[in-house]
Amino acid sequence: MKITIAEFIISNSDVSKCPLERLPEYAFIGRSNVGKSSLINMLANHKNLAKTSGKPGKTQLINHFKINSNWFLVDLPGYGYARVSKKTKEVFQQFITDYFEKREQLVCAFVLIDIRLEAQKIDLEFINYLGEIEVPFCIIFTKADKISKTKIDSHLAAYRKALFANNWEEIPQYFVTSATETTGKDIVLDFIDGVNEEVFKDLNKF
Repeated sequence: MKITIAEFIISNSDVSKCPLERLPEYAFIGRSNVGKSSLINMLANHKNLAKTSGKPGKTQLINHFKINSNWFLVDLPGYGYARVSKKTKEVFQQFITDYFEKREQLVCAFVLIDIRLEAQKIDLEFINYLGEIEVPFCIIFTKADKISKTKIDSHLAAYRKALFANNWEEIPQYFVTSATETTGKDIVLDFIDGVNEEVFKDLNKF
């Protein structure tokens, strides 16, 4: 898939105010400062589609971008950023769960994880949460250009071990990416394209 049109549609913190169009949605979420905005801009071939910042916690709303006029890319707030006030954190964590549990247009979530780090408890908890509520998802490991291939393989093995310890029978589908080097761009977009083909075969679904 090649993205030729990427347009911002709406930001809000109320799931009921999300776009009414019955188009498939792909939600991107991860810990704050995982490189989510950079990845989204890389996939969309757009420098400023999603706002990037060196300050964690920049995204605090549900952001909808319409892609190629037939699907939505949804940029969600990062989870687990301790410096956000407790009240603010409670609000956006609630609308994150509202989105995942109520949004019928959601067909797949992408959980972003920094490949440089060892398995983080908060990432594993969120993965388990998606499994419990039966939301289809994949893992996108980011910042692959920052460490060696050997360390990438080692950290992937550690995640497999951690997921097996959490009663996962197999590791969810995953992609290794680098926004800087555009690693993984084509394979992620081809995956979305394939899911869209299946979705649009069932015209009654959307």
